[in-house]
Amino acid sequence: MALDSRLVETLWDAAKFYNEPGFIENDPILIPHLFTNERDIELAGFFTALIAWGQRKTIISNAKELIRRMDNSPHEFILNATEGDRRSLDGFVHRTFNDVDLIFLVNRLGELLRDAQTLENLFFYDCNQPVEKALVDFRKKLFSNSSDSNRTLKHVATPEKNSACKRLNMYLRWMVRPNDGVDFGIWKSVNPSILKMPLDTHVIRVVQELDILSDLKGDWKGCLQLTDIFSQIHPSDPVFFDFALFGMGVNNRNIS
Repeated sequence: MALDSRLVETLWDAAKFYNEPGFIENDPILIPHLFTNERDIELAGFFTALIAWGQRKTIISNAKELIRRMDNSPHEFILNATEGDRRSLDGFVHRTFNDVDLIFLVNRLGELLRDAQTLENLFFYDCNQPVEKALVDFRKKLFSNSSDSNRTLKHVATPEKNSACKRLNMYLRWMVRPNDGVDFGIWKSVNPSILKMPLDTHVIRVVQELDILSDLKGDWKGCLQLTDIFSQIHPSDPVFFDFALFGMGVNNRNIS
């Protein structure tokens, strides 16, 4: 599907307007921007993305609280926290994500990161593998050989269930896209061209209203369809337009 040239120009203008640091303050990506150490950035980003549903103000507040409970040093905490240290996680809750989920993920990531060292290696042990496989394999690693993970499964999406994997695709955008003041570009082994569009409700609405994809559904198929459209405009960086579409939606405005 080829987009009208005027619409393409509108999308580029929107990206230039929204994809800049001035919009970070009210977005969950603010949380990993509080850190300078790359291992803290990727872990703060992961937990923030995992609870990124609901009102942004609440997401940011709860993400700050979650990181505070890790002594504001998520990498050090996850690798070295004792059982006593982990009691600081008791009582955390964000909507249906609670301390049971948090403690399971902290323990499991600690086990996995001792070998893998980085979340980049957990997602992309082969830098050439497609995002779909990376998401499927990451979930399987998290929940393999564990009888304590059943309730937490629902919080880590997978394309195998036709989920759009919005929060994980958003997280990959944060980590992989070049450092432009918004995203970080710290996972340098992964090419941004393989990333998939995060299908936030605001993004879906804007895409439908602009008639980019009027029948867009919030599932994995829709994610691939929308990514394919933007790959035609910007093949090396198709999710470049994500933050702009979200900004247009959440601020109820177009760029003219």
